[in-house]
Amino acid sequence: MGKCSCCGDEFSKTAIAKHIQSCEDYAKSSGTNKAKVFHLAVEGYHLPEYWIYLEARTDAKLKYLDDFLRNIWLECCGHMSEFEIGKTKYGADFSGELGQKSLNIQLAKILCVGMEFSHKYDFGSTTELILQVVSEQQGNASGKPIKLLARNNPPEIKCESCGQTATQLCTECMWSNKGGVFCDKCAETHKCDSEMFLPIVNSPRVGVCGYTGY
Repeated sequence: MGKCSCCGDEFSKTAIAKHIQSCEDYAKSSGTNKAKVFHLAVEGYHLPEYWIYLEARTDAKLKYLDDFLRNIWLECCGHMSEFEIGKTKYGADFSGELGQKSLNIQLAKILCVGMEFSHKYDFGSTTELILQVVSEQQGNASGKPIKLLARNNPPEIKCESCGQTATQLCTECMWSNKGGVFCDKCAETHKCDSEMFLPIVNSPRVGVCGYTGY
């Protein structure tokens, strides 16, 4: 389940696209200054419980989408990233070694309804996302070029010691497949060093590298 950012009501991931079409608050937010927009469904690769639903103006640059994904879900240490659309890779590889094309290209020139593509952040401890262009319609021409329409509710994760809501993750235990999720109280008595802990956040990058969320 997730929450519509326009009206605040909750819907399943499969129902959110249909809801947005009839959401009165979304219609009001679109205003009278119209522009073509894509609706994009985004989820974590192998982590579909993390998802967001976006509006992106078709004239927006791919760089704006990269920035948005970094800000809401990914950014921790300034790692490189890339989109793969069809057989073409787009990124900020100024050296040319990775064979990427520039992110300074309009979405309308590379995307169409029904297309599925991917985004990778950090080529060491990679977080990969799957994106799909759900629809193209009229939206607001003013304001930010990429807007959040809906986002998943934080998954319920229980402390492995006491069963309360987990807030901390031991990365040493996680990467050793030994669990490692604790509430604040139980984390204080865990055997691993406190420097190995990261907060549990609503992102597919939870527990990876130095990601602490926003």
